[in-house]
Amino acid sequence: MNARKALLTILVAGLIAGTFDITYACIFNNVRFHATPAAVLRSVASGALGPSARDGGIKIAILGLFFHFLIALIWAGIYFLASRVLPFMITHPIISGILYGLCVYLVMYGIVLRVSAIHVTRYPWSYPWPVLIGNVLIHTLGIGLTIALVTRKFSR
Repeated sequence: MNARKALLTILVAGLIAGTFDITYACIFNNVRFHATPAAVLRSVASGALGPSARDGGIKIAILGLFFHFLIALIWAGIYFLASRVLPFMITHPIISGILYGLCVYLVMYGIVLRVSAIHVTRYPWSYPWPVLIGNVLIHTLGIGLTIALVTRKFSR
């Protein structure tokens, strides 16, 4: 696969998965906390800027959106590169995508949020059941499976 097609694969996979994830986050946080999409995006930015980002304005929300999609593109890039070494990830995208999404969830909640400026101290499996189930589903189906299926589609 040439570099141009590889970048297109990563871009499409990351943008679709990122859109599913941020849509879920906005809906979930609106239903549970009556949070606006801008508040959700400022919360994303607080991972880099610290808790004070939650009081920021539209520029901080846009920065949060940028960070969100950057992370989604990084996850798509990792999957794509791994699929070049492990052809199983292309030939079996459903199982690979679901397992990859579970890994993304564990890394994000078990490591990234702990070392970010947010400093989440809860274990990823210690959230209330509705939160845990929703988070695992969006990561496995919305992120992992989406990235795997797009990568397979573009790898033909």
